Amino acid sequence: MELDPTIRTLTMLTLLQSGGEWTAAELAERLGTSVRTVRRDARRLRRLGYTVEARPGPGSAYRLSPGTRIPPLLFTADEITALVAGLHLIRAFLPEAAVASSALLKLDQVLPRPLRRRAAATDLATEVLQQPGAVVSAATVGVIADAVAEDGRLRFHYTDQHGRPSTRLVEPYRHFLRAGHWYLVAFDVDRDDWRTFRLDRITGISRVAGTYRPHTFPDESIEHWLTTDFGRATHGAA
Repeated sequence: MELDPTIRTLTMLTLLQSGGEWTAAELAERLGTSVRTVRRDARRLRRLGYTVEARPGPGSAYRLSPGTRIPPLLFTADEITALVAGLHLIRAFLPEAAVASSALLKLDQVLPRPLRRRAAATDLATEVLQQPGAVVSAATVGVIADAVAEDGRLRFHYTDQHGRPSTRLVEPYRHFLRAGHWYLVAFDVDRDDWRTFRLDRITGISRVAGTYRPHTFPDESIEHWLTTDFGRATHGAA
């Protein structure tokens, strides 16, 4: 069974870090993939900032440039516990994506030995039960985050709590977790009003070209806004 691309690339990095040259054929055999995929993974590592040197020719080989090292991360043991537990929480809401698992694997690559032990212990001891109906897409969360950071607009298809479909044009403000569901708070351009949208009811999300002057959120915090009559009326009613 072929490895997930992220895990496979990190495994290749681990092999290269062990020192010496690895032929493309050797790497392909160890990773259970093709020589062509090995070349592609080497390019991916270069894009991530690792100096992977290649010896051309029929017996092409790869190695890390001398001095290339991943520095240990400066975390305390309690910070590592919080990170690993948090990744378990995220994995419960993103069960179809490998992002949380690959992040855990990356942590193992860069932590010093004592912290690797704490990370492994927390990973072993922590389990978060998946909330029914709370599954969201990591890609959707990422598109929203980029739009929030860049004052962008989003367009997506939405199915409300009554099963009615619609297409929305919004200015995203924040997304938040409440009662086992992820929500997006956004200004609905066509309705000229603030709305909340459940992320698991959003499909076909995409950025709208350009940047815009965002509307000012009408309250001091999302939590307070949700307790007002206006917030209660718009929460879940979009």
